[in-house]
Amino acid sequence: MNKAVEIEVKGRKILLKMPKNEADISFVRGILYSRWNKDLFLWEIPHYPGNLEKLDSYFGKRISKLTKDGLHQPSTISRANIEKTALLAIITQNRRIKLLFGYFPTLIKHIKTIPYAKWDSKNKWWTVPYSEQFLEEIKVHSAQAGLSLRIEMEPPKTGIAKLKPEEVARYKPAPNSYKDKLLELRYSENTIKTYIPLFEEFINHFPAEDMDSLNEKHVIEFSRFLVTDRKVSSSYQNQAINAIKFYFEKVLGGKRKLYFVERPRREKTLPVVCSEEEIKMILNQVKNIKHLAILSTIYSAGLRIGELINLPISAIDSQRMQIRIEEAKGKKDRYTILSKKLLDLLREYFKQYKPTYYLFEGQESTNDRPIKYSSRSIQAILKRAVKRAGISKNITAHTLRHSFATHLLENGTDLRYIQSLLGHSSSKTTEIYTHVTTKGFNQIQSPLDNLDI
Repeated sequence: MNKAVEIEVKGRKILLKMPKNEADISFVRGILYSRWNKDLFLWEIPHYPGNLEKLDSYFGKRISKLTKDGLHQPSTISRANIEKTALLAIITQNRRIKLLFGYFPTLIKHIKTIPYAKWDSKNKWWTVPYSEQFLEEIKVHSAQAGLSLRIEMEPPKTGIAKLKPEEVARYKPAPNSYKDKLLELRYSENTIKTYIPLFEEFINHFPAEDMDSLNEKHVIEFSRFLVTDRKVSSSYQNQAINAIKFYFEKVLGGKRKLYFVERPRREKTLPVVCSEEEIKMILNQVKNIKHLAILSTIYSAGLRIGELINLPISAIDSQRMQIRIEEAKGKKDRYTILSKKLLDLLREYFKQYKPTYYLFEGQESTNDRPIKYSSRSIQAILKRAVKRAGISKNITAHTLRHSFATHLLENGTDLRYIQSLLGHSSSKTTEIYTHVTTKGFNQIQSPLDNLDI
């Protein structure tokens, strides 16, 4: 068979020259929107994601020439020379799975059904959120496609560490006007704690510059430094830009401005969730009644850790069996459920510890000066319990909130009620839990099973 097949990529078009062959022509015509250019005596194919790989997979060694935007390319264009019979799955640090493989339509079709699946046209790979369920599905479908699966862990990125204030000569703190404006606009305590260090990192990145001389050029330079040298996450970079924008727009009263900085999109990931059995194992490891009451409250009511430590005793309504959350995320109030078992546990805890204002107070609290319980201490309590339970998952206090929502969904609670209990503004945020639960999958019957074949 003649091997003289030439492919040239020009912008949004793939130009294909090949000998006349009915089988080849039939294949090319099967590609959406392909057309024969009678003036140039070649086929024009849209440079859509997957089309180049489709041609490479079909023609293989028959390709004698491949040029892309005027540059000669190797005859094999598969990413990282992935074998035609292999699939490489790389689990990334930000809880995504990169999938590198040749052109297999059935496998691609399945990947598209996975929530938040994304085609990277630049790197020529698919990414999906990491979960054991999705990894298992990929194993099954890769085997059906006759592919051997290789799973690798992405090595952690190592960048320049953030300088501590004591390591910087003439360290410049954020001006008082910055914090005053945050307080004036009623930003949350967590946002204030986040913004001030980020803004200070920015102004100290330019030690020779006066505050008044900082401008858009410095914002762009600092943002690039965070990505290329510090190698921070996309969320950290976004928060840093927001902290800087707050100064220019709110403190200085400047016009709202769009900085020409690559604002990264946060990768869509699925939350880590514990099974009901794992929650039971964790709680059974906690012997201190106060510690048990803290973790039980977070899980049974679906609270954020910040909501728990700010919870006053008066928030517990034993008559209506509700917990009132005031000024939660987004400055919103809401009610969530009060478990009967939790109420009994709180009454026992209350007899022993006798808190005065906050439901859970720090050890240094007195009747005159109640102190909130430390969020760091809560994470430490949970970490010890998880370790004793022998669970290897990366579980945080927020995992208990995710588990609360998932277990409600699995027990038949309507998503609208779960959205209200969690305090989500958008139903799309709550819908993430439909992609986490696997309950009922084994009861779903394929329509193929109903056919008499």
